[in-house]
Amino acid sequence: MCRNGRCIPDLWVCNGDRDCEDGSDEVHCRKQTCPGFMCKDGGCIAQSALCDDIMDCRDGSDELSENCGLRQCKKDEFSCSDRRCLSLRFRCDGSDDCGDGSDEASCQDCAADWFPCEPAGMCVPRAKLCDGRPDCPLGQDEGADLCPSSPPTSPRTCAGFEFSCGDGQCIPHSWRCDHSTDCADNSDEDNCGQNECLVNNGGCSHLCVDLAMGFLCDCPAGMRLVHDVQCEETDLCLDTDVCSQLCKHVNGTFQCGCHEGYLMSPRTGECKAKGTVAQLVFSSSGGVRRVNAAGMEYREVDAHLQGPGPLAVLTADRSLFWARPGQGSIYRISMDGETRESVLLLKGLGSVLGMAVDWIHKLLYWTNTNTHSVNVARLDGSAGRLLIGGLAKPTAVAVQPLLGFLFWAESGSSSKIGRAGLDGQARLPLITTAIWNPVAISLDMPRELLYWVDSGLRTISRVGFDGKHRKVVVESNGYLDRPLGLAVFEGHVYWSEQATKTICSASKHNGSLLRVILPNVASPGSLVFVHPVLQPKGTAVCGNDGRVCPYECVPDLFSGTSSPSFSCVTPTGGSNDVIFHNSSAPARSETTYAGLSLLIVALSVLLAGVALWWWRQELRPSRTPTLQNLSMKESQDPLIQAPAMGPETCSVKDTLLKLDLDCD
Repeated sequence: MCRNGRCIPDLWVCNGDRDCEDGSDEVHCRKQTCPGFMCKDGGCIAQSALCDDIMDCRDGSDELSENCGLRQCKKDEFSCSDRRCLSLRFRCDGSDDCGDGSDEASCQDCAADWFPCEPAGMCVPRAKLCDGRPDCPLGQDEGADLCPSSPPTSPRTCAGFEFSCGDGQCIPHSWRCDHSTDCADNSDEDNCGQNECLVNNGGCSHLCVDLAMGFLCDCPAGMRLVHDVQCEETDLCLDTDVCSQLCKHVNGTFQCGCHEGYLMSPRTGECKAKGTVAQLVFSSSGGVRRVNAAGMEYREVDAHLQGPGPLAVLTADRSLFWARPGQGSIYRISMDGETRESVLLLKGLGSVLGMAVDWIHKLLYWTNTNTHSVNVARLDGSAGRLLIGGLAKPTAVAVQPLLGFLFWAESGSSSKIGRAGLDGQARLPLITTAIWNPVAISLDMPRELLYWVDSGLRTISRVGFDGKHRKVVVESNGYLDRPLGLAVFEGHVYWSEQATKTICSASKHNGSLLRVILPNVASPGSLVFVHPVLQPKGTAVCGNDGRVCPYECVPDLFSGTSSPSFSCVTPTGGSNDVIFHNSSAPARSETTYAGLSLLIVALSVLLAGVALWWWRQELRPSRTPTLQNLSMKESQDPLIQAPAMGPETCSVKDTLLKLDLDCD
């Protein structure tokens, strides 16, 4: 408990951060000596982590040039003053890619037909003034002193828990008949003096309490009120965000853990991905580029794929998928190899704003604002089809194939975020209120959370895959005026911002630790992280009934004769002749199979006894010894093992057929 009465988790006490407003959580803490490197913010890291091109200190002081000197960059790279390496293509291109101006030092001043930006040293063609796209870092080329502006409008209809005034204004239903005029036409105070809870429970999801002046909604124990009318179960792990991934709350304490493929940092408690360094790939008007999560290695992927189009990735073979803005063409390019020739997969699709790759079933999903739909095709671009239609303006799409989930966002008169199966069936709205213009979504799969960035509200928010535990993570901070791309990785959320021409990151829990990863990026667009841990292998849910296939889940999306679906298939037959049957066919119960198996065993023992008795009768001295070297036929029933060699009177299968039993 802080001195002001606020409660914080015990893990936050004496961790070097002032979590209490009065700083009482950092008082009377024993000063610890640092056996390694002491960060400027007081943190301590191992000496081996110093100058390793990874920012281990929260303030990045372990990678400053004053401690590490100038970094040794590659021959085709330029070394910035802050030790960052960037491609020589960015040298003297009129854009401060280093962030400290060192890549634009000793370059020529702006020509007459170029507009000088602030800070000085960056030039923008005057032909691009007032074109609706800020090109200067501070947006002076689109300023009000140069260009006229018009305020945006956002038409909407009232939600189910809202009251619609006579003039169309929407107010919370709890304001109805509270003896306070909230509607401009006073319609919220008309026809009062009644028990509002008798009509649709007052719009409350659980408990409605009628008051002398209006009413209020309430929740049972263990639940909390959301948006005045909706109750949801409390989750202390999500409410406090103490743990980075796995969390267990027991008797007031939290036990944290990490999923497979991650390792917990002993200093911060954050789950870090094992293996190779993750790469953040983004689109821009200067081409597709990449930078590592620390922002220390800045490279070009393809200079010809120009424009802030959507991106998707297949990590298994490091293939990138990029859509050309406004032209409806989707290309594939490999991140590996010296020659990176783009391959045209699809064209004539209209306006594509979002893409996602299903790495389990090898499918590509994308949105199309012209057809107001979410579509799907194979990764080679073949056999595409419309999957979900009738959407307002679909802007983004994401998939979690291991759980069988497809997510999409749409803006317009009825902005929302929805969820469906990978076949487009079983649709469920997740977010329908307090949402304006969601432009991008990204999944935090370890915690089963969906993040979205709203360019209208200038916020980054999150919600559970089940539509619960909604929370605003990042609010307008000067770097959310025109966001476009979004990605979540480890403990941070990353986004692109066109007004400031930056790529930024912040804590995925509360928006703290704001950091500009890259400055002065020309029209930054979509973001995607490339790391094997983000596309794990595993057994996927098949279909919308929660089934898990023992062998294989096969999509039936492109036959054209039936509705799209996913179904389980199982192998039967011999090893050289494998035939697949749909597991959705009627199956016998386990009890039936058990009874049949016992009957087969009993009959086998009986037949073996009869055969032994007959063999002994044939070997008696009084009879002519004849022995036929015949063997029993091998049963074709998969439940029956082949019997031992012996004389044959009839096969087991023939006997079962005579008993009129089903051998199949």
